[in-house]
Amino acid sequence: MSLKLSVLQDVCIERERQDQKWGVQRHDMATWLVILVEEVGELAQAIQRDNHWGKSSDADNSYTEAVQISAVAAAIAEQLKEEAQNKAKMNDPINQEL
Repeated sequence: MSLKLSVLQDVCIERERQDQKWGVQRHDMATWLVILVEEVGELAQAIQRDNHWGKSSDADNSYTEAVQISAVAAAIAEQLKEEAQNKAKMNDPINQEL
């Protein structure tokens, strides 16, 4: 398996873990941004820890934190795509007659 596919597989596994933990989440974009930035902050803490500077943190694995950021971004993309599909259905004349 290529490195890229291996990483994407880990992101998919993390997405499944997130859905199992919290259920399918739907948020406004401001809330998603808060969640995403919090994850970015955890990656920054893990990188600081890896470089032996900064405060101690429970964010101890840079790779895991990067995968979590990717998974949150994927969840945002899923919601945006779902919203676009729902909007397209609402604009479909066949659905307007129902």
